[in-house]
Amino acid sequence: MTDIEINRSVKARPIQDVAGQLGLRESELLPFGRLKAKVSLDALDRLRSAPLGRYVLVTAINPTPLGEGKTTTSIGLAMGLSRLGHRTAVTLRQPSLGPVFGIKGGGTGGGRAQVLPMEDINLHLTGDAHAVSASHNLLSAFLDNHLFHGNELHVDPNRITWPRTLGISDRALRKISLGEGGVGRSGEFVITEASEVMAMLALASSQADLRQRLGQVIVGFTTSGKPIRAEELGCAGSMAVLLREALLPNLVQTLEGTPAFVHAGPFGNIAHGNCSILSDAIALRCADYVVTEAGFGSDLGAEKFFNIKCRLSGFKPAVAVVVATLRALKLHGGGGTVKVGTPIPAGLTGPNQEALVKGFANLEQHIANVKAHGIPVVVAVNAFVDDPVAELEWVRARSREVGAVDAAISTHWADGGKGAEDLARAVAKATEQPSTFKHLYDVAWPIKRKIKTIATQMYGASDVSFDAAAEREIELAQQIGLDQLPICMAKTPLSLSHDPALKGRPSGFTLPIKEVRMLAGAGFLTAVCSGIQLMPGLPKKPAGERIGIDPATGEIVGLS
Repeated sequence: MTDIEINRSVKARPIQDVAGQLGLRESELLPFGRLKAKVSLDALDRLRSAPLGRYVLVTAINPTPLGEGKTTTSIGLAMGLSRLGHRTAVTLRQPSLGPVFGIKGGGTGGGRAQVLPMEDINLHLTGDAHAVSASHNLLSAFLDNHLFHGNELHVDPNRITWPRTLGISDRALRKISLGEGGVGRSGEFVITEASEVMAMLALASSQADLRQRLGQVIVGFTTSGKPIRAEELGCAGSMAVLLREALLPNLVQTLEGTPAFVHAGPFGNIAHGNCSILSDAIALRCADYVVTEAGFGSDLGAEKFFNIKCRLSGFKPAVAVVVATLRALKLHGGGGTVKVGTPIPAGLTGPNQEALVKGFANLEQHIANVKAHGIPVVVAVNAFVDDPVAELEWVRARSREVGAVDAAISTHWADGGKGAEDLARAVAKATEQPSTFKHLYDVAWPIKRKIKTIATQMYGASDVSFDAAAEREIELAQQIGLDQLPICMAKTPLSLSHDPALKGRPSGFTLPIKEVRMLAGAGFLTAVCSGIQLMPGLPKKPAGERIGIDPATGEIVGLS
């Protein structure tokens, strides 16, 4: 059976029953049909004094372009904990239409480890991403309208930093020309998941907090160098109105009925890569264990989870799970390459101990990255059907030798929650260990020091270089008082370094920073590495080519 066939074969519980499992009241739900609902923030107000559950982060090694099952592991682990009798919830990011119609496909898991309804979640869910795009582009329209009608604020058209946004990958929109009547300026689009509005949606703690953040957004600078904020354009209130319902977390369920929050979708490589604080805030007051996923590897999503999201929310993780696969470890060991749409080479799927041993260095760095934040590590070896058992066991044993408190082989894709029970037991036991959670850096440090700390300790770089544009932007951030914000790194997820071709555990390289973006509303600075685009492009054979509607049944086909 395909993923979508498996998803459709499950008799799902009414969303009111799923909510009741968490102690949420029917009056606190805003249903979107029978299987999904938004959760009112009234629930958080009611539960504010409730004790917090144990917070479990799922991260990973640097993946192949196919991904290594971090989402399936998060879902499988949550179902495994539920099978062991624990009240559990999983919190995930919303899938992006970019990957859905691009390379990776959907983001609802796979096999027997999925959330449902798959079609709704992968496409529009409750419309949050569209609300983000509308809110973001409303500000763009207000800004250009201000220029058209006399520019009373003296905005410098050459110093506008606010882009437009679109939820579809479209490389033709990376650089655009704007204006009419011979008076124009250059501009750009970023994908919706890289929008500052999406970042704010994920980090806001309330409607009031979101409104305040929207007003602080910097859209550009005046001719005299003064920053211009959304509040000055009179747009922040309207932006908040468009996001009123989008701020509310979305509740769905796994194939086995475990409650799942799917909310907000910032990418882990070009944004902070974590689901909403509000989802976690509600889940942690309703469940004994909350499993949450951070985008890509520990060098990206997990680092930002620790140093941006946890710094802001105040929540402290009890344990982190690092997902690894044999094929990805062998890729990092030189066993072959992976290209989407072509068969995986035998050097990655068959026995290859030499490549496995060499590539294990990548996993070792990710274990060290988590431990640098004072968090116990459990390695989840995501097993594929034909993986050699001896190699799986070797990774499990070696993980313990290099600092993981435990490691478990997980078959959740094939077996659902039952296949993740060993992992669930290991995680539950690890949460009993004392956690000495700490941030990697002090926000009061100089900007360059914060960036260099991330680069050297998380990536293995020996130094950092800054392009002239980045130098100017750092100086400007200092001048306007934004130098004490955390750092959000934008780099390739396919390597610990900035270069996707550098596999394993590279060292001795210099990390090049081409620009530093000031996201005052989100509350961080984005340091963009050379080679990174904030608007992705489609591959030669997009996944959307196989997606359509069966005219006989009216059902969606080809979605994965």
